[in-house]
Amino acid sequence: MIKLEGLLVLISLALVLYSFIDCARREEFEIQRLPKWGWLLIIFFTGSFGAIAFLVLGRKPRSGNGGTKAKKRVLPPDDDPDFLRSI
Repeated sequence: MIKLEGLLVLISLALVLYSFIDCARREEFEIQRLPKWGWLLIIFFTGSFGAIAFLVLGRKPRSGNGGTKAKKRVLPPDDDPDFLRSI
């Protein structure tokens, strides 16, 4: 019985830690309903309940490209077709 309680405490701690770090690393526009600092306080003070609330209500789904923004590649002037057309 003690092992089960220890496992539940460990899972709860991992959930809170994951949610806190996930919230802290997200950009402000990826979080909904509350500002980032509000979610961090809720997760910190309410533990598992705040972590579950953030995971269900506070996150916007990431884009379909693996969570990374598509970065525009910077081209030097001699390879940039727009620049070459303007000459």
